[in-house]
Amino acid sequence: MEQKQWALDARQAAYRLAVLSVEERNAALKGIQAALKQHKETIFAQNALDMAQAEEEHLAGPLLKRLKFDEAKLADVCSGIDSLIALPDPLGKITLKRELTPGLNLYRVACPIGVIGVVFESRPDALVQIAGLCLKSGNAALLKGGREALRTNRALMEAMQEGVRHLLPAGWAALLETRDDVNDMLSQDESIDLIIPRGSNAFVKYIMEHTTIPVMGHAEGLCHTYVDASADVDMAVKVVVDAKTQALAVCNATETLLVHRDIAAAFLPKCAEALRAKGVEIRGDERTREIIACEPATNADWDTEYLDAILSIKIVDSVEEAIAHINRHGSHHTDAILTRDEEAKQKFLSGVDSAGVYVNCSTRFADGFRYGFGAEVGIATGKLHARGPVGLEGLCTYKYQLIGSGQTVQDTVDGTIQYTHRDL
Repeated sequence: MEQKQWALDARQAAYRLAVLSVEERNAALKGIQAALKQHKETIFAQNALDMAQAEEEHLAGPLLKRLKFDEAKLADVCSGIDSLIALPDPLGKITLKRELTPGLNLYRVACPIGVIGVVFESRPDALVQIAGLCLKSGNAALLKGGREALRTNRALMEAMQEGVRHLLPAGWAALLETRDDVNDMLSQDESIDLIIPRGSNAFVKYIMEHTTIPVMGHAEGLCHTYVDASADVDMAVKVVVDAKTQALAVCNATETLLVHRDIAAAFLPKCAEALRAKGVEIRGDERTREIIACEPATNADWDTEYLDAILSIKIVDSVEEAIAHINRHGSHHTDAILTRDEEAKQKFLSGVDSAGVYVNCSTRFADGFRYGFGAEVGIATGKLHARGPVGLEGLCTYKYQLIGSGQTVQDTVDGTIQYTHRDL
């Protein structure tokens, strides 16, 4: 496949970004922030056109909410940029110092991955967050957002490019717009180092099957909350309502609620009342429907990420059954237990195979900003390189630097010098 110019430009930009000082990268972030504020009316106007088209196409309400880019969203992304600037430089961090022989020292040093391609949903604020994270970590970025946000993303990218015109190398970031662009990106293995797709399992699988470039999958979020027999009922109701309704069309919202049989009668009526007050449709298994009135849950419900005001409920007999259900039906994103029992807590923490395993708190905390990462490029549900919210550290790799004074391997074979392998 012929190398695309935007991929070649990103490759060259990545080499130059890798040697910029943290002061230069932070100045560029400040430039982006200032340009977004300066051109906000243009950005808002383009977003209004995207919103109008999405409404004509009957985009779901929760997705419309994510598409909207207004003063509040602008304030959020600007605050996120401030947080990124305040974070320490992820590059140049030394994670290993070892003397191999006298005068021959080995260092493991954090460095950028290089060129990162990110495909994400119709959330314009994600464009700024991802570009900012890549910039702070010294990576060039190829960015493809959902088609619903195309006009907004163009306006945002134009503003960001203006803000860094004399601060960053050309090609540091590029906006891809079509499916053909994505397919072209998947073929650019000579220029691109990593692809991060955000979306459904089927979408992530498609990306993995159509590229030889390493893929860090950010798949769907089928999150669970398990209410243990010992849980405080009032606290459990509060946390479950937050986990389900604080935001609906997000990957860290709870989609399935598991309830221990011994607390079901006391907990479910109160929880159902609070959820219905928030407009949530409840679907329950047979035992749940013996306690509260609700729609019947089917086997498909246990495998569904609703991204909407729908919650499925299943009554279980033990923490072990809850863990087994989560590991079978979940997406290995984020799952929580509400309990006052130390043994149940430890079983859950060690037994649930997810990137985030929580105790007595909402699954909505699974977020790079809330973790203090500044922002995130997504939640990695795999186990290699990075897991959970991927912030600056997840966008870095490392190189080994070996500093000597004329040593040779033959010297060690001859016994002239001896290995010490002494940590410094």
